Amino acid sequence: KEDKGLKMANGNEEMVGDQGGSPRSDRCDVYDRMREDADIILLSDDEAAYSLAAQAGLGGEPKDGADGTAAKKSPNAVWSLVEKQPPSGRNRARRVPPRANSSKNNGVLGVAGTPNFVAPHRNWKNSRRSRNLHGRGLPKKGGAGGKGVWGKPGAEVFDELDDEDPNDPNFDIDAYNSSHNVELKEVVPAPPPVVELTEEEIIKKMESILLEYYENGDTDEAADGLERILSTERKPLVIKTIVGVAFDHKQSQREMTSVLISDLYGRVVTRDDICAGFDQLLYELPDIMLDTPDAPHLLGNFIARAIADDCVPPKYAYESEREDLDNHARSALVRASALLSMPGGWSKLDNVWGVGGALRPVQTITHQMALLLQEYVVSREIEEAQRSIKELEVPHFHHELIYEAIILTLEAFNESIEEAICHLFRTLDSTCIVSPEQMEIGFRRVYDDMTDIVLDIPLAYSILDRFIQRCRRAGSFLSESLIKDLPTRGRKRFVSEGDGGLVKQVNFLNNM
Repeated sequence: KEDKGLKMANGNEEMVGDQGGSPRSDRCDVYDRMREDADIILLSDDEAAYSLAAQAGLGGEPKDGADGTAAKKSPNAVWSLVEKQPPSGRNRARRVPPRANSSKNNGVLGVAGTPNFVAPHRNWKNSRRSRNLHGRGLPKKGGAGGKGVWGKPGAEVFDELDDEDPNDPNFDIDAYNSSHNVELKEVVPAPPPVVELTEEEIIKKMESILLEYYENGDTDEAADGLERILSTERKPLVIKTIVGVAFDHKQSQREMTSVLISDLYGRVVTRDDICAGFDQLLYELPDIMLDTPDAPHLLGNFIARAIADDCVPPKYAYESEREDLDNHARSALVRASALLSMPGGWSKLDNVWGVGGALRPVQTITHQMALLLQEYVVSREIEEAQRSIKELEVPHFHHELIYEAIILTLEAFNESIEEAICHLFRTLDSTCIVSPEQMEIGFRRVYDDMTDIVLDIPLAYSILDRFIQRCRRAGSFLSESLIKDLPTRGRKRFVSEGDGGLVKQVNFLNNM
C-alpha cells in the first residue's frame, strides 16, 4: 500500500512517510506494548518508533535502524503528541480500558496461554443488558417478549391502527381521523329545569324519602333527596312534615327523626327554618291531637332534643307565655322547658326517646333487659314487663332476654322466682311478643354454656332440670326436641356399682 501520513489534531504537526523506502513507510503490524499507568497501544513496526517507546518507558532498549544508523535519542516531542492527543482521521492509536487483573497479582491471573492463567468469572452471562454498549438494560418489549408469549397485554388493540396504510385502496380516511385526530373537551351538563311543585306534591315526596330513611338510616341520602325538591321559601315545611310523620311511628323512628333534624341543620335548613317549622306544628296541635292525643308531649320532646343538639336557641322553649299560642302549644313548651331544667337534663336528652331500637349498642340493650327482669321479679307486674320489652324494639334480640332470665333463675335458687319466670315465658309466648324461634335459641345458649355456668353455680344442672319440668307442665311453649336435649351432668361410677349401674347386693353376715 501507499504511504500514509498521520496528522495530529491539536499540534498541526505531520509525520510524512518517506517514499524512498524509509522504515516508516513499511506495512504496519500490531505491537501491544503498554505502560501500566497509560492507556496507549502503539501500532507500528518502525525501529525508530520502537526506540521511542523504549525511551518513553514502554519497555525495551533503543535499537539501531535497519540501515545501520543509530536511532535518534530525543524524539520526545513526537511521542508526547501520540501519548497525550487522540488521533483524528484514521486511528493509529486507540484508547483501551486499563486491565484490572495484571500478571503481578501473585500469579493468580496471567496472560492467556500461560500456566498461571485463570479465566475470570462471566458476570454478564445471564444479564439482559445489551452487550453493544446500547440500551438501558430493560427487558425487551416491556417484558412481553419470549417463547410462547403473544405480546404485551393490550397491544393487540393497536395492531390494526399501526398497520394502516394510506395507500391501501380500502383505507378509510374518516375512520383514521376519528381514531387519531381526537380532541377532548369538557362538557358541563346543564342543570335540570326547576319544576315548581305544589305543597301537597312536596309533602308526598318528603314522606317517601323519610320512610326510605327509616329503612336504611342514611342521612346523606335523605338530605340529597330533600335538596332536590325544596326551594328556599318551602324549607320550613321539612320540619313540619318529618315531625308529623314521626308522630305516627315508634320511639326508634322518632329517635332517627331527631338525628335527621340535627344532620339537616346547616346543610338543608337553617335555625330560622327549624323554628318556623316548630311554630307551624304548635299552631296546628289541635288538629294533630285528633289522630295523636299525646302530640303536645311528643312535640315537647322534639323541641327539647333540638335545643340539646344546638339546632334551636334555648330561649325558644321558654316562650310559653306568647299570646298567639293556645293551651296545647303552651303545654308542649312547658314539657320542653321541664326536660331542659332537669339536673343533667341536656346530657340525658340523648335518651329522650328511650334506649331501645336496633341502632343502640348491644351492651345497652343487654343492660336494659337485665333491669326490666329485676324489676319484674320484685313487682311481679306482667303488663309493665311486656310494655318494657316492646319499647326495646329488638325482636331479633329476644333470645338474649330468655338467656338472661334463665341465668337469673339459676342464680336465685328460689322456687318462687322460678315460678315467676315460667309465668313470664308463658305470657310472652301466648301474646307473640317473643317468637318460638327466639325462645329456643335462648334455651340452647344456656345449654351450650352449662360447662362454664356450673363453675359459679354448682347446682346449675339440677336447678335447670327442675325449671324445664316446671315449664313443661305450665304449657307447650317448649318443643319436645328442646326438652330431650337437656344436658345432664355425668358422675363417677363407684366400685360397688356393677357394669349395668346397679348396686351389688352384699351379704355382710356371710362374710363374718
